[in-house]
Amino acid sequence: MSNTTSNSHPRGLYLLFFTEMWERFSYYGMRAIFILFMTKALFIDKALASNIYGSYTGLVYLTPLLGGYIADKFWGNRRSILVGGLLMACGQFMMFMSGSAVIDGAQSASAMSFMWAGLTFLIIGNGFFKPNISTMVGQLYSKGDHRIDSAFTIFYMGINMGAFFSPLVCGTLAVMNGSIHDYRFGFLAAAIGMVVSTISFEILKNKHLKDPDGNPIGMPKAPMDMKTYSVILGSIAFIFGLLNFKMIVSTIFGATAVADITSVAHSISELDPIAYLIYGSLVIVPFILLSNKSLTKDERERIIVIFILAFFVIFFWACFEQAGASLTLFADSQVDLAISLTINKYFILGAAALLLFFLGKAFGWFFEWSKTMIMGVQGITIAIVAALTFMGKINDFHMDEFPASWFQSINPLAIILLAPVFAVMWGKLAKVNMEPSSPIKMAMGLALVALGYVIIAYAVHGVDSQTKIAMFWLFALYIVHTMGELCLSPIGLSMVSKLAPIRLSSLLMGTWFLANAAANKFTGTLSALIPPGAGETPAEAGAKIPSFLGVEINNLFIFFCVFIVLSGTASIILLSMYRWLVKRMHGVK
Repeated sequence: MSNTTSNSHPRGLYLLFFTEMWERFSYYGMRAIFILFMTKALFIDKALASNIYGSYTGLVYLTPLLGGYIADKFWGNRRSILVGGLLMACGQFMMFMSGSAVIDGAQSASAMSFMWAGLTFLIIGNGFFKPNISTMVGQLYSKGDHRIDSAFTIFYMGINMGAFFSPLVCGTLAVMNGSIHDYRFGFLAAAIGMVVSTISFEILKNKHLKDPDGNPIGMPKAPMDMKTYSVILGSIAFIFGLLNFKMIVSTIFGATAVADITSVAHSISELDPIAYLIYGSLVIVPFILLSNKSLTKDERERIIVIFILAFFVIFFWACFEQAGASLTLFADSQVDLAISLTINKYFILGAAALLLFFLGKAFGWFFEWSKTMIMGVQGITIAIVAALTFMGKINDFHMDEFPASWFQSINPLAIILLAPVFAVMWGKLAKVNMEPSSPIKMAMGLALVALGYVIIAYAVHGVDSQTKIAMFWLFALYIVHTMGELCLSPIGLSMVSKLAPIRLSSLLMGTWFLANAAANKFTGTLSALIPPGAGETPAEAGAKIPSFLGVEINNLFIFFCVFIVLSGTASIILLSMYRWLVKRMHGVK
């Protein structure tokens, strides 16, 4: 059997594409409805929900450091992906259980417990899965193979396809009956996506994941010892403890003591150990690396450039990642979501038939079925869908409101459409020696994020909290933010690999992930500043007015101005440092 397709890419690439697409479907589907689930079904206030969201997404970027180490040292990519996939599937099913345990009008203790357990499994599972799936793409090709760039383009298309469809599917299921109990179906869809991802990988890995010489890739490196197993189990317990810090303090000191604002117990309960862990690591790691006496002057200066750019990247992602936090809360409460959307059942039948046709082709190609087998499977599945339609089991789809979670599909769709445009633009600029350097591209990305918030700030200026704005403004923000992402995101890890000394490349890659973890944690902190919106009573509003650096955030205009100032100032400072940074990059572009 040939391990390449007609377009000369190995079949293993498309297996990894399929695996990653469904994993991203699971992650982004859950993320699209997570903060709404907390505020609407678990009755958690917006500030706390935002901080939980930030802690979750921050730790998601921290655990790949552990998962990558274990994969490199012991398990290899294959086993790490399997374990990570199973843990994340369990985590999504825990979230489904949390959604099933919610109670109308009150917070459910069992729903909260399931949520904490689900987040723990998702965080640890992601740590094993995330750093290994993309690593295997490069292993499918010989060193210097010209197809690698296009392979990663195809792979990242899978990421964006999963990210595009998941908010539409999970978001629709989460609101289909207008009940808080519907969120469980959104989480169930995310769980099914993760199961499909893991099973397809496990079944097909031996057939397709091979290097150009036909040798299997990603195999285990060495047997695990008890010490490493202890580290994994300890990490799970540690993450669960971090997420449940307030509950643990309450158990130790008692709920009465914690409720007393003058007590030591209350002060301890207000601490944020996840923030201390992430931000502390980001301070300590650079100090340790720069104190390495083996560094030459050029190496030290290049590493300093990495740390400086990582610092500015925090502001970009902290503002950009509001998509899953404050911008979703804003869309839900302050954007006019009224629509009249009807999709004819026969159109649904046609779309389902088309999807099943291509899925049949894909599975037949992967499993090397005969044409008769493929056509038989396609015919049976399409006949079942048609029968269900004509029996009245599939009806016209009608929606009166645009789900707030659907806005999160704009970014991946815009990436799919705009990425080729930006690639051509950078290529043409490079031919005339005018392509911006990495620091300039980062400054452009920050400026575009600021511009996005200028647009939405303009839309809410002078508008009271009970008035809703048109969806157009939020669409415009997401498009501009995507343009900023296309300036900044592709150069991150590439720049680190160019600037880092080979012997320290893994540690410096880890530092970059730390910066992303810090950015996501900061996302939650900033999202918690969102002022009261439509539907909240004056009494609730008066009790919840937040402040930032001494400025009272009493309306959405001031709230969005915070992001304009943060990203805009970061862009200006980075631009002013451009020549200083380029000089210390010593020829690296």
